[in-house]
Amino acid sequence: MIPLDGSQSSTEDTRRRQLVEVTIDSLAELGYVGTTLAQIAIRAGVSTGLVAHYFGDKDGLLDAAFRSLARRVGNQVRARLRQVGTPRGRIQAVIDANLAPEVFEQRTGTAWLAFWGQVLHVESLKRVQSVYQRRTLSNLRSSLKRLVPADEAQRLAAMIAAMIDGVWLRAALSGWHEADSESARALLTAFVDGRLSQAAALSQSASSSIETPALPGSAGERFASINPATGKVLGLVTADGSVQVNAAVVAAKKGQLIWAAMTGAERARILRRTADILRSRNRELAELETSDTGKPIQETLVVDVASGADCFEYFAGLAQSLSGEHIDLGAQAFGYTRREPLGVVAGIGAWNYPLQIACWKAAPALACGNAMIFKPAELTPFTAVKLQEILLQAGLPPGVFQVVQGFAETGRLLTRHPDIRKVSLTGEVGTGKAVMIDAAQSLKSVTLELGGKSPLIVFDDAKLDNAVAGALLANFYSSGQVCSNGTRVFVHRSIKSAFLERLVKRVGAMRIGDPMNPETQVGPLVSEQHMRKVLSYIDRGRAEGARVLTGGGRVTTGDLANGYFVAPTVFDNCRDDMAIVREEIFGPVMSILEFEEEMEVIERANATEFGLAAGVFTNDLTRAHRVIARLQAGTCWINHYNVTPIELPFGGVKLSGLGRENGRAAIEHYTQLKSVYVAMGDVEAPY
Repeated sequence: MIPLDGSQSSTEDTRRRQLVEVTIDSLAELGYVGTTLAQIAIRAGVSTGLVAHYFGDKDGLLDAAFRSLARRVGNQVRARLRQVGTPRGRIQAVIDANLAPEVFEQRTGTAWLAFWGQVLHVESLKRVQSVYQRRTLSNLRSSLKRLVPADEAQRLAAMIAAMIDGVWLRAALSGWHEADSESARALLTAFVDGRLSQAAALSQSASSSIETPALPGSAGERFASINPATGKVLGLVTADGSVQVNAAVVAAKKGQLIWAAMTGAERARILRRTADILRSRNRELAELETSDTGKPIQETLVVDVASGADCFEYFAGLAQSLSGEHIDLGAQAFGYTRREPLGVVAGIGAWNYPLQIACWKAAPALACGNAMIFKPAELTPFTAVKLQEILLQAGLPPGVFQVVQGFAETGRLLTRHPDIRKVSLTGEVGTGKAVMIDAAQSLKSVTLELGGKSPLIVFDDAKLDNAVAGALLANFYSSGQVCSNGTRVFVHRSIKSAFLERLVKRVGAMRIGDPMNPETQVGPLVSEQHMRKVLSYIDRGRAEGARVLTGGGRVTTGDLANGYFVAPTVFDNCRDDMAIVREEIFGPVMSILEFEEEMEVIERANATEFGLAAGVFTNDLTRAHRVIARLQAGTCWINHYNVTPIELPFGGVKLSGLGRENGRAAIEHYTQLKSVYVAMGDVEAPY
């Protein structure tokens, strides 16, 4: 009779495990040939018949022992993989699990070696080994494909697996005198890091090679640009260091002398050709921008490239009209001013509008006769390189616009370089402060376009559908990754219910999906790290008492699970002191706040350290102008939001930045005035 509590089954499982452990001990001491059923029975203190009862014959017993060893490693791998989220971390988890101290030791290793010697001759052992290897290769390949091209991932996975087996074999053959767990893992780690840093070059469509003469030396490791919609690697880029930056400055100084000597009309013709080429390559550039940023193709096709082309065309017009001023000083003298270029300037871009930002910085700088060295954000390195190609194709002298790649270290090489006379940065407040500190050492001028937490105010007489549309543009364009976004939406109490009803309906209908699909309206966030940050703010909003009306989490349906998608989220019941209301989230998260009085909402709108933008929706234009005049923001809209024509200066106040981009105001930031006094009579001196 079998006990109802299952104790007999439990006892038999325990006995099986004990026999497997005895078998592993025997293999470690006596090897494959010396391990027999009789020998195992003697060691276990049981009859040979009992061992045969559980496992059949020797092959069955050894098969069970081999599976037990493989299962232990598999469990280690799964446990470690659950603790990490990055591709490189997952590769390391496989290495660490296979070479962990509890498995990379003499007893277990010698048993493994005994099995390996029989794998080619015993079919059941071959099957176990095959499953183990397939799982190892699959875990490695899936992570490597996010760091290197697919063919390289295949090769590198096989090499890592072979090296894991190799260090096991070497350690066993040396009697475990030549390797331990720590040194084995260090060896594999160094190998992987070295191979990743030397991985395949960028594909032709995403090449980061510079078309000016090659710069000598190599500064650092190659880093990957990830397609945020798929998690796959687009290509690898090498970070530039002091050798590359110094060489770029030398080339820029040489090219700038040629460029500045041209007439304004000559420079204008090259800038116009640049605009024409940008427009002719609109689809190609838009698709690359979408792959690199995750922004929907329906946006990049009509905004990113087009805005850049408009910028070059606009400043081409201004290049021909740059002039100083004549000043009448009476009959014996007159004066005049010359508007001259600064020389070599630096641009540092952000990842949300890579090509547009590069154009917004390059066009006015070049129109004024400067040379520019531009560093794109490391997350989105590719379209700036295409702009460099286009400028050279249009006739720009070599060296006048160059791209350097890298992280903050590369940026600091620009901001600290004594021969660079200006830095224009689009980025975070902390980065802006660091740039100002560096620039102060050589008294560089700076233009800083930084973060924001902008208010959008909807009065009770606003056209409701327009106000809802404005709020959507102010929060969810480019998946909410826009510095000027009006994420604090103040709605008059009397219309709040109707406003929310229409808003939630339209947000719920937004199409989230593959950004290359023309129907997609919401793409992924730019990176996994940024997605985690945005999701943490959503969790914090809930914890502080705000109510999610729609969205509120990651989207993982179907293929979207591989990307960094977050549903457009609307919070109600918000207070001014909540983190989601005070801090810049830079994602698709809208906070709704209600108000009653005009002066009240102005005071609350201004109660922030930021001052980049603001918007007002009302049919009372007198009130609109009155409110706008009192809002502490550098860029404002009345009955619209986030429209940025090139003709209109763009920038912020308070911690949102210094200086302006676009419009005639940008010329002031890329030129310096020289005053000249001209005497027309004799010189009288009291000496």
